[in-house]
Amino acid sequence: MTNFKNPRTIIATPNAPAAIGTYSQAVNANGTVYLSGQIGLDPKTGEMVDGIDAQIVQVFENLKAVTEAAGGSLSHIVKLNVFLTDLGNFAKVNETMAKYFSEPYPARAAVGVASLPRGAQVEADAVMVL
Repeated sequence: MTNFKNPRTIIATPNAPAAIGTYSQAVNANGTVYLSGQIGLDPKTGEMVDGIDAQIVQVFENLKAVTEAAGGSLSHIVKLNVFLTDLGNFAKVNETMAKYFSEPYPARAAVGVASLPRGAQVEADAVMVL
């Protein structure tokens, strides 16, 4: 029988909302960090911020906090997935994303969904390479 060493490191920070389910904020697997979905929860209050614009900003702030806790930054993200309950808000995501990312931008998908946890209007998850 071979000796298996678990190559995963769990990432957690109080600067992003605590997990509200059976998941970790992020998992580092040999330098590739998989960030769980972030919604517009304020990590200090645990409450959803008001309005789509504030939620988009909070999503990116939460992702930023988790990337930093993992030893990286938003510039290390190679793949970003954005989920919106109204694809009419996609232009707002692009506008806000341009404030957090610079070229070359990560690969990205945007998906319209019927609903998100806690009544969120936007959620994003990501893959980061350190």
